[in-house]
Amino acid sequence: MNLILMGLPGAGKGTQAEQIVDKFGYPHISTGDMFRAAIKGGTPLGKKAKSFIDQGALVPDEVTIGIVNERLSESDTDKGFLLDGFPRTVEQAEALDQMMSEKGKKIDAVLYIRVDPEKLLTRLTGRRICSECGATYHLTFNPPAKEGVCDKCGGALNQRADDNEATVHERLQVNMSQQQPLLDFYEAKGSLKTINGDQQITDVFQEVSEILGVLTK
Repeated sequence: MNLILMGLPGAGKGTQAEQIVDKFGYPHISTGDMFRAAIKGGTPLGKKAKSFIDQGALVPDEVTIGIVNERLSESDTDKGFLLDGFPRTVEQAEALDQMMSEKGKKIDAVLYIRVDPEKLLTRLTGRRICSECGATYHLTFNPPAKEGVCDKCGGALNQRADDNEATVHERLQVNMSQQQPLLDFYEAKGSLKTINGDQQITDVFQEVSEILGVLTK
């Protein structure tokens, strides 16, 4: 089963990816992991990617697509994979379809974990981190016993600069505008499977499991 995992920041993709890997055994392939492996391995494409990253520039599509192609040619993907962070554009999605076709394969499903952006704003802006020991809290879901104070060491709890409401709102808006054309692309192909991410983690995974159970029959 060849899968793509999609969702806005804070939707719970990482948690669901772990559970999918544990239950179904598909390798979890993230863009970041692919770049790191290619750079560490010193592959020609890895060296190209590093040259752009070192300059603080975006890695061009042709390099990214090449690295993805190399990774999807490895033997551990023969029985399927869970792709996370790629594609990011319709052009990349079309290139992915082409490379899959050349391998005699296809994308079986795109799992989209949908959560109301306003609720994601609450999730992402509520995080607080201890300045002393690094313990993480959430004002709504995992508050400290005493406001602003770490339960473990008594250190002060702070909000990260990129967790403030204005920054998070902007990040969500950018992600939504980038994501919608992709959702439309896969919806038109009939491969988009929308999952309600606004429920307990176990319930989200139950929905994922039911979808994959039907697809693997």
